[in-house]
Amino acid sequence: MKIRMDVALDPTLGCGQAHRWHKAEDGSWNGVVGDRKIRLVQTDDGFECEGADEAMILDYFRAEDDLDSIYAECASMDDYVAKLIKGCPGMRILRQPHWECIATYILATNANVKRIGMMIENVCREFGDDIGGTYSFPSPEQIVKGCDRICNCRLGFRADRFVEFARKVADGEFDPDSLEGMGYRECVDTLLTIKGVGPKVADCIALFSYGHMNAFPVDARIGNVLKDVYGVEGSYKKLSEFAEKKFGRYAGYAQEFLYHSDFIII
Repeated sequence: MKIRMDVALDPTLGCGQAHRWHKAEDGSWNGVVGDRKIRLVQTDDGFECEGADEAMILDYFRAEDDLDSIYAECASMDDYVAKLIKGCPGMRILRQPHWECIATYILATNANVKRIGMMIENVCREFGDDIGGTYSFPSPEQIVKGCDRICNCRLGFRADRFVEFARKVADGEFDPDSLEGMGYRECVDTLLTIKGVGPKVADCIALFSYGHMNAFPVDARIGNVLKDVYGVEGSYKKLSEFAEKKFGRYAGYAQEFLYHSDFIII
């Protein structure tokens, strides 16, 4: 299936938003979204896609986003971000499935990208369905049913909170889909009620799953960039407020460019 879209797969799928994508030696990107095993190949005007229907893949890549307009607005807010945008065209923010994104980012606490990916694959292998050489992301019910095997996943201190969240979703105590349509602040405040979700993780989920483009996750790397480039440091609240004022309604896009500034040639 041919998808025509303004997108560069390398920065979009390799920037750490989602953790189940891997680039093969032939240049294709192979990954899993939910229970879909997907293969993508970059083309001049988009990509070739196997394993997903058109509606699903357009939604996942936020096809409705006008990158030219978003980039122009981000560039108008800050000269440094403008230079980064020129050096990394085509990067998109993804729209990830709600349950999968929250569960993934609960595992992301105090872990680097490689470690996060390993934990996610362990969880999928232990609880998910075999979908032909890889495994689906498990449902809350699958995790609860096999929770006595969670130690096999080597999640460390994250194991109990991961199972606890799965149980709350399975029991209907927490409905990830109910946050759809909430405003940014209400969405983040609701996410913060989940054990293991702090301000940075809540902002990641708000941005990468619920489409709050003004969310600006601040981790150690972003904190260093804000200090080195803008001379700003302090509490998470202070840095977030600075970012939202500085970068505007598309602060999330600015964050992605700043996060990968070391790898962008300007």
